[in-house]
Amino acid sequence: MSSSSEKQTKIAIRNLYKIFGADPESVLEDVKAGMSKDDLMEQHRHVLGLNNINVDIKQGDITVMMGLSGSGKSTLIRHLNRLIEPTAGEVELDGVNIVDLNEKELRRLRREEMSMVFQHFALLPHRTVLENAGMALDVRGVPKSEFESEANKWLDRVGLQGLGEQYPHQLSGGMQQRVGIARALTSNSPVMLMDEAFSALDPLIRTDMQDLLLDLQEELKKTVVFISHDLDEALKLADHLVILKDGYVVQQGEPQEILMRPNDPYIVDFISDINRARVLRVRSVMEKTQDIPENVAGEIDYDDTLESVIALSAGETGLTFVVTRHGAQVGVLKMTDLVKALVPTAAAQDGMRSSAA
Repeated sequence: MSSSSEKQTKIAIRNLYKIFGADPESVLEDVKAGMSKDDLMEQHRHVLGLNNINVDIKQGDITVMMGLSGSGKSTLIRHLNRLIEPTAGEVELDGVNIVDLNEKELRRLRREEMSMVFQHFALLPHRTVLENAGMALDVRGVPKSEFESEANKWLDRVGLQGLGEQYPHQLSGGMQQRVGIARALTSNSPVMLMDEAFSALDPLIRTDMQDLLLDLQEELKKTVVFISHDLDEALKLADHLVILKDGYVVQQGEPQEILMRPNDPYIVDFISDINRARVLRVRSVMEKTQDIPENVAGEIDYDDTLESVIALSAGETGLTFVVTRHGAQVGVLKMTDLVKALVPTAAAQDGMRSSAA
C-alpha cells in the first residue's frame, strides 16, 4: 500500500456545512461561531447535519467514513453526488466544484463519474439480473446488445456466472448485493460510493463481500467512499478512516495511526473493545532501523498482523524479529514492544495516572 500523501486528491471536501430546518442560512453564522447541535435544536429548531467538514479523498483509496447513528456519515456521502444540497462549502471532483454544476452536468456526473451501492440493494424487481447490472449503460442509451457482454463480465467477476436471466427475488441477499456491485462496476465510473453496503447481510456473507471488495480493489484501484458503523469492517477496508460524531470529524487518518494515537476520549471508547492483535500491523509497532540486532528470532513482514507474530513466537516475550518490506530490512520488532501495544489506550492511560499518583 502506497502512502495516501503521495496520491492525488480525487475528491476535496472543503468547509462543508449542512443544516436542516426552515431557514438554514439564518443560523449558519451561529454554527460557525460554535453553537452545538443540541443548542441549535433547542434555540432555533434546526438540526445540524454537518459541521465544517474538511476531508481529502485520495485517488485509488478506500476512504471509510464511520460513526454511530446520527453522526452525519450518510448525510456526508450524499453530498458527494449532490443528492443533498449543502448549506455552505465545496465538494470538488478533480478540481471541479460539483455545487456549481447545472442539472445536465449533475446528471452526467451521477451516470458516468460516480456509481452508488446502497444498503438495501435498490435493484429493479421487474428487470433481470443482467438488465440490473447494465442499468447505468442502459440509462446512457447503450442498447442491450452492446452492454450485455460488459454486464456479464462483471457478473462473472462477482461470482454470479450464469444467473443473468434470473430476477432479483430469486437471489439471496448476498447475491443481490453482488448484483449491486456488478452494476457499479459496469458503469465504469472512477468513483464508487457505498452507503452501509454490507450492513444488511449476515456476518459470514458480509465477510465474503468485504473480501470481494478488497480483491476487486487490488486490481481496479477505484476511488471508493464507504460508509460504515462497524469498526472492524472499517479497519479491514480503510486506507483512510474518517470518524464522525454529531456532524463533525473527530479524527481522520491512516487507521493504524488512529488506533495507536487516538486524539479524543470518544475515539478511545470507540476502539476499546477491538482485538488489537488482529488489526494492528507490525509497521505500527516496529522500531525503524537497518541495524541487525543480536539473537534474531526470524524475519517478519512489515504488514503482518501482531496476531501472526504472536503465533510465530509461541508466546516467547524475549524474542526480537527483523522486519522486512519487499525483501529489505526496514526495522526490528521486540516482543516486549508488541505486548505493550496490545494494552488498550484507556487502560494504558489509567496505568500512567496510577503510577504518577
